[in-house]
Amino acid sequence: MTNSNSLTPLKMLLFCFHATNTIILSYLPLYLKYKGLNGTEIGWVLAIGPLASIFAQPFWGYLSDKYKTVKRIIQLCICGLLVFSVIFFQMETLVGILLMGAVFYFFVTPIGALGDSLAQRRADDMKISFGTIRMWGSVGFAVSSLVIGEVLTRVGIQYMIIPFLCFGFLAFLVTFRLTDVKVESDPIRIQDVIVLVKNKPFIIFLFCMIFITISHRANDSFIGLYIAQLGGSEGLVGVAWFVGVLTEALVFATAGFWFRKYHSLIFVIIAGILYTIRWFFYAAATDPAYIIALQFLHGLTFGIFYTAAFDYVTRLIPRLLQSTGHLVFFATFFGVSGIVGSLVGGVVMDSFGGNTLYYGLGFMALAGTISLSIYHIFSYNKVNAQRAQ
Repeated sequence: MTNSNSLTPLKMLLFCFHATNTIILSYLPLYLKYKGLNGTEIGWVLAIGPLASIFAQPFWGYLSDKYKTVKRIIQLCICGLLVFSVIFFQMETLVGILLMGAVFYFFVTPIGALGDSLAQRRADDMKISFGTIRMWGSVGFAVSSLVIGEVLTRVGIQYMIIPFLCFGFLAFLVTFRLTDVKVESDPIRIQDVIVLVKNKPFIIFLFCMIFITISHRANDSFIGLYIAQLGGSEGLVGVAWFVGVLTEALVFATAGFWFRKYHSLIFVIIAGILYTIRWFFYAAATDPAYIIALQFLHGLTFGIFYTAAFDYVTRLIPRLLQSTGHLVFFATFFGVSGIVGSLVGGVVMDSFGGNTLYYGLGFMALAGTISLSIYHIFSYNKVNAQRAQ
Protein backbone atom coordinates (compact mmCIF):
# COMPACT_ATOMS: atom_id res chain seq x y z
CA MET A 1 0.00 0.00 0.00
CA THR A 2 1.43 3.37 -1.00
CA ASN A 3 1.73 6.17 1.54
CA SER A 4 -1.09 8.03 -0.17
CA ASN A 5 -3.40 5.01 -0.15
CA SER A 6 -2.51 4.17 3.45
CA LEU A 7 -4.01 7.51 4.52
CA THR A 8 -7.35 6.88 2.80
CA PRO A 9 -8.89 4.76 5.63
CA LEU A 10 -7.75 7.37 8.19
CA LYS A 11 -9.36 10.17 6.18
CA MET A 12 -12.54 8.08 5.85
CA LEU A 13 -12.56 7.45 9.60
CA LEU A 14 -12.28 11.17 10.34
CA PHE A 15 -15.00 11.88 7.74
CA CYS A 16 -17.43 9.33 9.21
CA PHE A 17 -16.76 10.05 12.89
CA HIS A 18 -17.14 13.80 12.50
CA ALA A 19 -20.30 13.18 10.50
CA THR A 20 -21.71 11.47 13.62
CA ASN A 21 -20.29 14.29 15.72
CA THR A 22 -22.27 16.77 13.61
CA ILE A 23 -25.51 15.05 14.47
CA ILE A 24 -24.80 15.16 18.21
CA LEU A 25 -23.35 18.67 18.27
CA SER A 26 -25.84 20.30 15.91
CA TYR A 27 -29.11 18.53 16.68
CA LEU A 28 -28.95 16.99 20.18
CA PRO A 29 -30.03 20.30 21.82
CA LEU A 30 -33.04 20.43 19.47
CA TYR A 31 -33.76 16.75 20.15
CA LEU A 32 -33.67 17.36 23.91
CA LYS A 33 -36.01 20.32 23.47
CA TYR A 34 -38.35 17.99 21.54
CA LYS A 35 -38.15 15.64 24.56
CA GLY A 36 -39.44 18.49 26.74
CA LEU A 37 -36.25 19.71 28.44
CA ASN A 38 -35.75 23.44 29.08
CA GLY A 39 -32.56 25.41 28.40
CA THR A 40 -31.04 24.83 31.84
CA GLU A 41 -31.72 21.07 31.69
CA ILE A 42 -30.29 20.90 28.18
CA GLY A 43 -27.18 22.62 29.54
CA TRP A 44 -26.85 19.89 32.18
CA VAL A 45 -27.03 17.14 29.55
CA LEU A 46 -24.57 18.89 27.26
CA ALA A 47 -22.16 19.35 30.18
CA ILE A 48 -22.10 15.57 30.73
CA GLY A 49 -20.04 15.08 27.56
CA PRO A 50 -17.14 17.37 28.58
CA LEU A 51 -17.29 16.02 32.14
CA ALA A 52 -17.06 12.44 30.88
CA SER A 53 -14.17 13.41 28.60
CA ILE A 54 -12.06 14.54 31.57
CA PHE A 55 -12.14 10.96 32.89
CA ALA A 56 -12.40 9.16 29.54
CA GLN A 57 -9.44 10.82 27.82
CA PRO A 58 -6.84 9.77 30.44
CA PHE A 59 -8.37 6.28 30.70
CA TRP A 60 -8.32 5.51 26.98
CA GLY A 61 -5.02 7.34 26.53
CA TYR A 62 -3.51 5.15 29.26
CA LEU A 63 -4.73 1.98 27.52
CA SER A 64 -3.40 3.24 24.19
CA ASP A 65 0.03 3.85 25.71
CA LYS A 66 0.02 0.60 27.70
CA TYR A 67 -0.89 -1.65 24.78
CA LYS A 68 1.00 0.43 22.21
CA THR A 69 -1.92 0.89 19.82
CA VAL A 70 -4.27 3.67 18.79
CA LYS A 71 -6.24 1.67 16.21
CA ARG A 72 -7.59 -0.97 18.65
CA ILE A 73 -8.65 1.65 21.18
CA ILE A 74 -10.54 3.57 18.48
CA GLN A 75 -12.32 0.36 17.47
CA LEU A 76 -13.34 -0.35 21.05
CA CYS A 77 -14.64 3.20 21.54
CA ILE A 78 -16.69 3.06 18.33
CA CYS A 79 -18.25 -0.22 19.50
CA GLY A 80 -19.30 1.59 22.68
CA LEU A 81 -20.63 4.48 20.60
CA LEU A 82 -22.89 2.16 18.60
CA VAL A 83 -24.20 0.17 21.56
CA PHE A 84 -24.78 2.93 24.10
CA SER A 85 -26.18 5.48 21.63
CA VAL A 86 -29.17 3.18 21.12
CA ILE A 87 -29.80 3.04 24.88
CA PHE A 88 -29.14 6.77 25.35
CA PHE A 89 -31.73 7.77 22.76
CA GLN A 90 -34.36 5.54 24.40
CA MET A 91 -34.24 7.47 27.69
CA GLU A 92 -37.25 9.64 28.51
CA THR A 93 -36.51 11.09 31.98
CA LEU A 94 -33.85 13.69 32.77
CA VAL A 95 -32.10 11.33 35.23
CA GLY A 96 -32.04 8.52 32.67
CA ILE A 97 -30.73 10.83 29.96
CA LEU A 98 -27.98 12.11 32.27
CA LEU A 99 -26.88 8.65 33.44
CA MET A 100 -26.84 7.01 30.01
CA GLY A 101 -25.39 10.18 28.50
CA ALA A 102 -22.37 9.82 30.81
CA VAL A 103 -21.77 6.24 29.62
CA PHE A 104 -22.35 7.15 25.97
CA TYR A 105 -19.96 10.12 26.09
CA PHE A 106 -17.34 8.04 27.92
CA PHE A 107 -16.88 6.07 24.71
CA VAL A 108 -17.52 8.89 22.22
CA THR A 109 -15.40 11.79 23.45
CA PRO A 110 -11.95 10.13 23.15
CA ILE A 111 -12.45 9.18 19.48
CA GLY A 112 -11.81 12.68 18.15
CA ALA A 113 -8.64 13.12 20.21
CA LEU A 114 -7.38 9.63 19.30
CA GLY A 115 -8.13 10.26 15.63
CA ASP A 116 -6.28 13.59 15.74
CA SER A 117 -3.38 11.96 17.56
CA LEU A 118 -3.19 9.23 14.92
CA ALA A 119 -3.39 11.83 12.15
CA GLN A 120 -0.65 13.95 13.78
CA ARG A 121 1.68 10.96 14.10
CA ARG A 122 1.05 9.77 10.54
CA ALA A 123 1.62 13.33 9.28
CA ASP A 124 4.92 13.53 11.18
CA ASP A 125 6.01 10.13 9.83
CA MET A 126 5.19 11.11 6.24
CA LYS A 127 6.45 14.72 6.54
CA ILE A 128 3.13 16.21 5.48
CA SER A 129 0.77 18.78 7.02
CA PHE A 130 -1.53 17.57 9.78
CA GLY A 131 -4.21 19.86 8.35
CA THR A 132 -4.37 17.98 5.04
CA ILE A 133 -5.51 14.88 6.96
CA ARG A 134 -7.62 16.62 9.62
CA MET A 135 -9.57 18.55 6.98
CA TRP A 136 -11.46 15.34 6.10
CA GLY A 137 -13.07 15.43 9.52
CA SER A 138 -14.28 18.94 8.75
CA VAL A 139 -15.56 17.83 5.33
CA GLY A 140 -17.51 14.99 6.97
CA PHE A 141 -18.93 17.41 9.51
CA ALA A 142 -19.96 19.86 6.78
CA VAL A 143 -21.57 17.31 4.46
CA SER A 144 -23.44 15.65 7.32
CA SER A 145 -24.72 18.96 8.69
CA LEU A 146 -26.17 19.95 5.31
CA VAL A 147 -27.69 16.60 4.35
CA ILE A 148 -28.93 15.52 7.78
CA GLY A 149 -30.40 18.97 8.45
CA GLU A 150 -32.60 18.68 5.37
CA VAL A 151 -33.55 15.09 6.22
CA LEU A 152 -34.54 15.93 9.79
CA THR A 153 -36.54 18.95 8.63
CA ARG A 154 -38.63 16.59 6.51
CA VAL A 155 -38.93 13.50 8.75
CA GLY A 156 -38.59 15.02 12.24
CA ILE A 157 -35.84 15.50 14.80
CA GLN A 158 -36.96 12.35 16.66
CA TYR A 159 -35.33 10.18 13.97
CA MET A 160 -31.79 11.56 14.34
CA ILE A 161 -30.56 8.21 15.75
CA ILE A 162 -30.86 6.56 12.31
CA PRO A 163 -28.27 8.64 10.39
CA PHE A 164 -26.10 8.67 13.52
CA LEU A 165 -25.91 4.88 13.57
CA CYS A 166 -25.30 4.73 9.80
CA PHE A 167 -22.23 6.96 9.96
CA GLY A 168 -21.06 5.25 13.17
CA PHE A 169 -21.20 1.83 11.54
CA LEU A 170 -19.27 3.09 8.50
CA ALA A 171 -16.62 4.53 10.84
CA PHE A 172 -16.30 1.13 12.52
CA LEU A 173 -15.87 -0.68 9.19
CA VAL A 174 -13.04 1.56 7.95
CA THR A 175 -11.05 1.08 11.17
CA PHE A 176 -10.12 -2.42 10.00
CA ARG A 177 -8.08 -0.90 7.17
CA LEU A 178 -6.33 1.69 9.36
CA THR A 179 -2.56 1.72 9.53
CA ASP A 180 -1.68 1.75 13.22
CA VAL A 181 1.27 3.74 14.55
CA LYS A 182 3.94 2.63 16.95
CA VAL A 183 3.18 4.21 20.31
CA GLU A 184 6.57 4.93 21.84
CA SER A 185 5.40 6.75 24.94
CA ASP A 186 4.88 5.02 28.26
CA PRO A 187 1.51 5.13 30.04
CA ILE A 188 0.71 8.46 31.68
CA ARG A 189 2.17 8.77 35.16
CA ILE A 190 1.17 11.07 38.01
CA GLN A 191 4.69 12.51 38.11
CA ASP A 192 4.37 13.53 34.45
CA VAL A 193 1.26 15.55 35.27
CA ILE A 194 3.11 17.14 38.21
CA VAL A 195 5.95 18.16 35.89
CA LEU A 196 3.44 19.77 33.53
CA VAL A 197 1.72 21.62 36.37
CA LYS A 198 5.11 23.11 37.28
CA ASN A 199 5.54 24.28 33.66
CA LYS A 200 4.38 27.87 34.24
CA PRO A 201 4.23 28.99 30.58
CA PHE A 202 2.05 25.97 29.78
CA ILE A 203 -0.37 26.51 32.69
CA ILE A 204 -0.60 30.28 32.15
CA PHE A 205 -1.31 29.72 28.44
CA LEU A 206 -4.13 27.29 29.26
CA PHE A 207 -5.59 29.79 31.75
CA CYS A 208 -5.56 32.61 29.17
CA MET A 209 -6.87 30.32 26.44
CA ILE A 210 -9.83 29.05 28.45
CA PHE A 211 -11.72 32.35 28.21
CA ILE A 212 -11.89 31.88 24.44
CA THR A 213 -12.52 28.14 24.50
CA ILE A 214 -15.45 28.54 26.91
CA SER A 215 -17.05 30.94 24.46
CA HIS A 216 -16.40 28.50 21.61
CA ARG A 217 -17.91 25.53 23.44
CA ALA A 218 -20.96 27.51 24.59
CA ASN A 219 -21.63 28.40 20.96
CA ASP A 220 -21.26 24.73 19.97
CA SER A 221 -23.96 23.85 22.49
CA PHE A 222 -26.47 26.60 21.81
CA ILE A 223 -26.14 27.91 18.25
CA GLY A 224 -28.85 25.48 17.14
CA LEU A 225 -31.26 26.71 19.81
CA TYR A 226 -30.34 30.33 19.01
CA ILE A 227 -31.14 29.83 15.32
CA ALA A 228 -34.44 28.19 16.34
CA GLN A 229 -35.12 31.12 18.69
CA LEU A 230 -34.64 33.49 15.75
CA GLY A 231 -37.16 31.48 13.70
CA GLY A 232 -34.90 29.01 11.88
CA SER A 233 -35.56 25.32 11.13
CA GLU A 234 -33.40 22.19 11.52
CA GLY A 235 -32.43 22.66 7.86
CA LEU A 236 -31.07 26.14 8.57
CA VAL A 237 -29.09 24.79 11.51
CA GLY A 238 -27.53 22.31 9.10
CA VAL A 239 -26.75 25.04 6.56
CA ALA A 240 -25.12 27.16 9.28
CA TRP A 241 -22.83 24.29 10.31
CA PHE A 242 -22.11 23.45 6.66
CA VAL A 243 -20.91 26.98 5.91
CA GLY A 244 -18.86 27.14 9.10
CA VAL A 245 -17.16 23.78 8.83
CA LEU A 246 -16.51 24.15 5.10
CA THR A 247 -14.36 27.20 5.83
CA GLU A 248 -12.78 25.27 8.70
CA ALA A 249 -11.79 22.52 6.23
CA LEU A 250 -10.23 25.14 3.94
CA VAL A 251 -8.20 26.54 6.83
CA PHE A 252 -6.95 23.07 7.80
CA ALA A 253 -6.16 22.21 4.17
CA THR A 254 -4.08 25.36 3.62
CA ALA A 255 -2.43 25.45 7.06
CA GLY A 256 0.85 24.21 5.61
CA PHE A 257 1.10 27.30 3.39
CA TRP A 258 0.32 30.10 5.84
CA PHE A 259 0.98 28.62 9.25
CA ARG A 260 4.79 28.78 9.31
CA LYS A 261 5.09 32.47 8.39
CA TYR A 262 4.62 33.78 11.92
CA HIS A 263 4.87 32.50 15.48
CA SER A 264 1.89 30.29 16.40
CA LEU A 265 0.94 32.62 19.28
CA ILE A 266 0.33 35.40 16.77
CA PHE A 267 -2.26 33.23 15.04
CA VAL A 268 -3.85 32.35 18.40
CA ILE A 269 -4.29 36.07 19.14
CA ILE A 270 -5.62 36.78 15.64
CA ALA A 271 -8.18 34.00 16.12
CA GLY A 272 -9.12 35.54 19.50
CA ILE A 273 -9.80 38.90 17.85
CA LEU A 274 -11.96 37.21 15.22
CA TYR A 275 -13.85 35.28 17.94
CA THR A 276 -14.63 38.56 19.71
CA ILE A 277 -15.95 40.17 16.52
CA ARG A 278 -17.92 37.05 15.64
CA TRP A 279 -19.80 36.81 18.95
CA PHE A 280 -20.75 40.50 19.01
CA PHE A 281 -22.09 40.22 15.45
CA TYR A 282 -24.11 37.14 16.45
CA ALA A 283 -25.51 38.95 19.47
CA ALA A 284 -26.83 41.72 17.22
CA ALA A 285 -28.56 39.29 14.82
CA THR A 286 -32.32 39.51 14.40
CA ASP A 287 -32.71 36.91 11.66
CA PRO A 288 -31.19 33.40 11.30
CA ALA A 289 -29.94 34.38 7.84
CA TYR A 290 -27.44 36.73 9.53
CA ILE A 291 -25.98 33.82 11.51
CA ILE A 292 -25.61 31.73 8.36
CA ALA A 293 -23.96 34.60 6.49
CA LEU A 294 -21.44 35.06 9.32
CA GLN A 295 -20.67 31.36 9.77
CA PHE A 296 -17.63 31.63 7.49
CA LEU A 297 -15.98 33.10 10.61
CA HIS A 298 -16.13 29.65 12.21
CA GLY A 299 -13.26 28.43 10.06
CA LEU A 300 -11.25 31.57 10.65
CA THR A 301 -11.73 31.26 14.41
CA PHE A 302 -11.72 27.59 15.37
CA GLY A 303 -9.57 26.41 12.45
CA ILE A 304 -6.82 28.93 13.13
CA PHE A 305 -7.11 28.82 16.92
CA TYR A 306 -7.05 25.01 17.24
CA THR A 307 -4.17 24.50 14.80
CA ALA A 308 -2.04 27.29 16.27
CA ALA A 309 -2.78 26.48 19.93
CA PHE A 310 -2.05 22.77 19.39
CA ASP A 311 1.26 23.66 17.74
CA TYR A 312 2.20 26.10 20.50
CA VAL A 313 1.43 23.58 23.24
CA THR A 314 3.59 21.04 21.41
CA ARG A 315 6.48 23.54 21.48
CA LEU A 316 6.04 24.21 25.19
CA ILE A 317 6.16 20.57 26.27
CA PRO A 318 9.23 18.29 26.35
CA ARG A 319 8.92 15.52 23.76
CA LEU A 320 8.67 12.77 26.38
CA LEU A 321 5.66 14.50 27.95
CA GLN A 322 3.80 15.43 24.76
CA SER A 323 1.14 12.71 25.02
CA THR A 324 0.26 13.86 28.54
CA GLY A 325 0.46 17.53 27.55
CA HIS A 326 -1.84 17.03 24.58
CA LEU A 327 -4.26 15.20 26.86
CA VAL A 328 -4.32 18.14 29.29
CA PHE A 329 -4.83 20.50 26.34
CA PHE A 330 -7.79 18.46 25.06
CA ALA A 331 -9.25 18.21 28.57
CA THR A 332 -9.07 21.99 28.93
CA PHE A 333 -10.37 22.83 25.45
CA PHE A 334 -13.14 20.24 25.16
CA GLY A 335 -13.64 19.22 28.81
CA VAL A 336 -13.49 22.05 31.33
CA SER A 337 -14.52 24.68 28.77
CA GLY A 338 -17.42 22.51 27.62
CA ILE A 339 -18.73 22.03 31.15
CA VAL A 340 -18.65 25.73 31.98
CA GLY A 341 -19.96 26.79 28.57
CA SER A 342 -22.89 24.35 28.67
CA LEU A 343 -23.94 24.94 32.27
CA VAL A 344 -23.65 28.73 32.30
CA GLY A 345 -24.85 29.06 28.72
CA GLY A 346 -28.00 27.07 29.45
CA VAL A 347 -28.93 29.27 32.41
CA VAL A 348 -28.27 32.50 30.47
CA MET A 349 -30.18 31.20 27.44
CA ASP A 350 -33.16 30.29 29.65
CA SER A 351 -33.19 33.50 31.68
CA PHE A 352 -32.13 36.21 29.22
CA GLY A 353 -32.17 34.76 25.71
CA GLY A 354 -29.61 34.11 22.99
CA ASN A 355 -28.68 37.74 22.32
CA THR A 356 -27.51 38.25 25.90
CA LEU A 357 -25.62 34.95 25.80
CA TYR A 358 -23.63 36.01 22.74
CA TYR A 359 -22.84 39.44 24.15
CA GLY A 360 -21.41 37.61 27.17
CA LEU A 361 -19.38 35.32 24.90
CA GLY A 362 -18.02 38.38 23.10
CA PHE A 363 -16.72 39.89 26.33
CA MET A 364 -15.21 36.54 27.37
CA ALA A 365 -13.36 36.21 24.06
CA LEU A 366 -12.16 39.80 24.42
CA ALA A 367 -10.79 39.06 27.90
CA GLY A 368 -9.02 35.97 26.57
CA THR A 369 -7.51 37.86 23.65
CA ILE A 370 -6.17 40.61 25.89
CA SER A 371 -4.73 38.02 28.30
CA LEU A 372 -3.02 36.12 25.48
CA SER A 373 -1.59 39.36 24.06
CA ILE A 374 -0.08 40.23 27.45
CA TYR A 375 1.20 36.67 27.77
CA HIS A 376 2.84 36.88 24.33
CA ILE A 377 4.52 40.20 25.12
CA PHE A 378 6.00 38.93 28.39
CA SER A 379 7.05 35.56 26.94
CA TYR A 380 8.63 37.28 23.92
CA ASN A 381 10.53 39.72 26.13
CA LYS A 382 11.71 36.85 28.34
CA VAL A 383 13.05 34.93 25.33
CA ASN A 384 14.86 38.04 24.07
CA ALA A 385 16.36 38.65 27.51
CA GLN A 386 17.62 35.06 27.66
CA ARG A 387 19.16 35.37 24.21
CA ALA A 388 20.90 38.64 25.19
CA GLN A 389 22.62 36.97 28.16
